Amino acid sequence: MSFKKVTKYDLVEAVYQNTNNEKRVVQDVLESLLIQLKESLKDGATIELRGFGTFEPRLRKGRSRARNPKTGEQLSVKPHYVAAFRSGQDLKKALWDLQLPEKD
Repeated sequence: MSFKKVTKYDLVEAVYQNTNNEKRVVQDVLESLLIQLKESLKDGATIELRGFGTFEPRLRKGRSRARNPKTGEQLSVKPHYVAAFRSGQDLKKALWDLQLPEKD
């Protein structure tokens, strides 16, 4: 079993197939949801989607000495926030028995 990438287009198509809504409406709703998630995280809010998971802004410590892995250049990184996700209980249970990909 190999894992495939699911894009925003794939999500819109799947919701469109499972509902009686127009594809444009589904696309607008999904885009609006993603914008709202981003704005809420930018405002420092924690977003809890029961059964799915929790998105939260998490503070990463800065470093006075860091290295750009591409160029090897030494630089400093100030403290900053990143988006973190913790899966909910239902999602954890759904993924628990997922088959491991076979090695070639």
